[in-house]
Amino acid sequence: MADNSQGSSSQSYWEGYKEFWSERFSFLENYSKFIKRDKPIPSWSSSDVEEFIASDPVHGPVSFLPFQLKSAREAVQFGIGGSALGALFTAGYAWKYSRSLHGAGLSFLAGGIFGWTFGHEIANHALQLYRVDTLTAEVKFLEWWNKKSGGY
Repeated sequence: MADNSQGSSSQSYWEGYKEFWSERFSFLENYSKFIKRDKPIPSWSSSDVEEFIASDPVHGPVSFLPFQLKSAREAVQFGIGGSALGALFTAGYAWKYSRSLHGAGLSFLAGGIFGWTFGHEIANHALQLYRVDTLTAEVKFLEWWNKKSGGY
């Protein structure tokens, strides 16, 4: 009898745990129709992004959506730059003072992650992305691209 109540308790704990994290990551449901597919969405180029920004068939010309999409794309450049700087500087610093290959490698990885994070924070403030919903812009672009490429 005690085993049954313990199994039920752990099962309810597991359900609560799954519910807690599914609420925290509920934004991923927006992407699920693009990720969980039998056939992947075809690649797009920057000219396709520019075409979407110019046309914006979903919200019309007065929407902030093109600004959001373009800013979100520019924010990636900040992240890449921050990642490169962080990785190189931390690995160089670790190599200079320790001459340890594994320490420099770990510093390279950690510096890349930290640099990416700081790069995105700088982009959020420089491009004022904290004021807009870039996730919606990305999803609208993916819906538009999916229709254009014949994915529906």
